[in-house]
Amino acid sequence: MVVSTDAIYALAASIAIAGGLIGTGMAQQGIGAAGMGIIAEKPEKFGQVLFFFVIPETLWIIGFVLGIILLLHVI
Repeated sequence: MVVSTDAIYALAASIAIAGGLIGTGMAQQGIGAAGMGIIAEKPEKFGQVLFFFVIPETLWIIGFVLGIILLLHVI
């Protein structure tokens, strides 16, 4: 059985993107739950909670960029 290199690159890109998305979800589940508790007690902390909730979003951005790099055969 022969597998083309394009198929391998596509599989690698999909794993990179999926890993970034799963990692983001796992990170945000704890941060979101804790953040809602903080906002319920101290609504003035909304800006700080929002900042900490957005930080894990960089994981999917990194996974997406890596997937595009793999699909375009840059590396």
